Amino acid sequence: MAKSGLAARLYRGEADLNIVGKRKVWFAVAGALVLIAVLSFAIRGFSLGIEFAGGNSFQVPASVGTLDQAERTVDDVLAKEAPGVEVVTAQKVGGAGGETYEMRTGQLSQDQANAAKAAMAEEFGIQADQISGSQVSEAWGSQVTSRALLGLLIFIAVVSIYLVLRFEWRMAVAAIASLLTNLVLTAGIYSLVGFEVTPSTIIGFLTILGFALYDVVVVFDKVQENTRGITANNNLTYGEASNLALNQSLMRSLNTSVVALLPVGGLLFIGAGLLGAGTLKDLGLVLFVGMAVAFLTSILLATPLLVLLKNQDPRISAHNKRVLARRGALARGEITPKGAPRAAPVGDEPIDPDAAALAGAAPKVGARPAGKRPSGARGGRPAGGGGNRPGGAKRR
Repeated sequence: MAKSGLAARLYRGEADLNIVGKRKVWFAVAGALVLIAVLSFAIRGFSLGIEFAGGNSFQVPASVGTLDQAERTVDDVLAKEAPGVEVVTAQKVGGAGGETYEMRTGQLSQDQANAAKAAMAEEFGIQADQISGSQVSEAWGSQVTSRALLGLLIFIAVVSIYLVLRFEWRMAVAAIASLLTNLVLTAGIYSLVGFEVTPSTIIGFLTILGFALYDVVVVFDKVQENTRGITANNNLTYGEASNLALNQSLMRSLNTSVVALLPVGGLLFIGAGLLGAGTLKDLGLVLFVGMAVAFLTSILLATPLLVLLKNQDPRISAHNKRVLARRGALARGEITPKGAPRAAPVGDEPIDPDAAALAGAAPKVGARPAGKRPSGARGGRPAGGGGNRPGGAKRR
């Protein structure tokens, strides 16, 4: 008994998820989302951590009260000692027995930082040496950003060379476009929601590139398998064969994404939420968002874009026309499938010889064009059919 589950029906192409056929919808949605992300970059910008914007960090023992109480106290102190400067982020860090509250503020001078530290100690009722502080220059964040951009360019160049050698240049273009869209949309979510951008976030951005590339390569490998020698038959267009490959690899991509998101979700919600590890929060958040977006772009964007590029190839375009013409001729009864009895024309409607010729079987690779045989010749014998028989010999 054949399996009828979703995975089995997807692999056999019976689920009929027409992803490639609706590529105009996906392109329109992706274009709208990219436009929203770019507008958010220009209008809202990013919530930069002190490593990029510059600022100060103060660590206060968690024994002074709750995180909200500590944040309000520090804001009150800053309003007196450094008007215009406030707490940017506040989070609990450290493990059991050594928890502290980390308050990140805007840029302070050395005198303002010392005065704020003394005022905090007085407000909290603790010794000044129990509060630690540090100052970070924005130059360090700029250096991290420039090196990350250099790494991104090198990664894209190496990946492009690999994809051209492994597949072809059209697949390389589609894969790189999917990767860049993934980065823009992930950055757009950070800009719209206001998630803080830290060095851990930049590391996470570079990490999701590998995951997104893996997902695209898995799908493209199946597309290449389904479309190998496609012009030697007239059953499927290139888009239909690619859509079948998407259906067959969809469950694998989904399972891979779910398995990858589970530990990242644990890192984000347990490590950062319960244990209060701020670095894990920054890294886990970008990984979780980026991997989820990578799954969608690899399915809904990469392969439909590949089909759009392949349809510009004259050889693939001619094959698609031949397949569609054959289906039209079959529907009109002008030709019959192989092995089926040939039906007579309906009424007096003549058969269009051009459509029937275009819809015929595709030539095999390396086959020579069929030429006209000499008049009166059959089976390669000379006319008259006598061959080398003696003059008085009778035919059997």
